[in-house]
Amino acid sequence: MPDPTGKILLASDHAGFALKEALEAELKSLGYAVEDLGPATDASTDYADYAHPLAERVSRGEVERGVLLCGTGLGMSYTANRYPHVRAAVAWTPEVAALAREHNDANVLVLPARFVGTEEGKAILKAWLDTPFAGGRHARRIAKIERDAESNSSTEESR
Repeated sequence: MPDPTGKILLASDHAGFALKEALEAELKSLGYAVEDLGPATDASTDYADYAHPLAERVSRGEVERGVLLCGTGLGMSYTANRYPHVRAAVAWTPEVAALAREHNDANVLVLPARFVGTEEGKAILKAWLDTPFAGGRHARRIAKIERDAESNSSTEESR
């Protein structure tokens, strides 16, 4: 497991609230500093209101990792992946979470709270935390994701 000295941001919508609370407790028990960006209750909310602040802080490099939860994980991932340097991966098994880290250097884990239980959510979280980025050929692929719009348009013009 990596050194848990870095802060991990955590946010959900109403559908992910209960699992968010369980994962916050799990992260703290593992020694991680956690900042819960909300919501504070399971009252109906809009996922984007919570995904934007987390993704913005990861994008700026203020924190290295974050965890988002919503019903399917899709809304949170769509929102978070709009930010530069954010690689938000929806993971529904520990194996998917490990591959998201190993191959894609996923810095935001997104859990589909309506489809994973608490114990499975903890296992997914631990796999994501414990798996290092493999680098090598995968680093080249991540660099292609990170290209800016100008170099993307130059590539399009040269085709």
